[in-house]
Amino acid sequence: MTFKYTFTLPISGSNKLPRFRTWAAENAPEIPVSLPPQVPVKSESLTIRLKSAADRQVLMTKLEGVSL
Repeated sequence: MTFKYTFTLPISGSNKLPRFRTWAAENAPEIPVSLPPQVPVKSESLTIRLKSAADRQVLMTKLEGVSL
């Protein structure tokens, strides 16, 4: 199965990928994600790839009110 769905979340600062990986491991370990190899420090967002629309909806719900 491929990662056909995307989700872009607002995140700023450095170390975006490690911060998201840590959050995902603690709060959404059941959702498989594909992350880009790197994200520029100046970028204000992070786009991740997901396997299903249901995974995207669950992730959106879990990220409500979370500041990464």
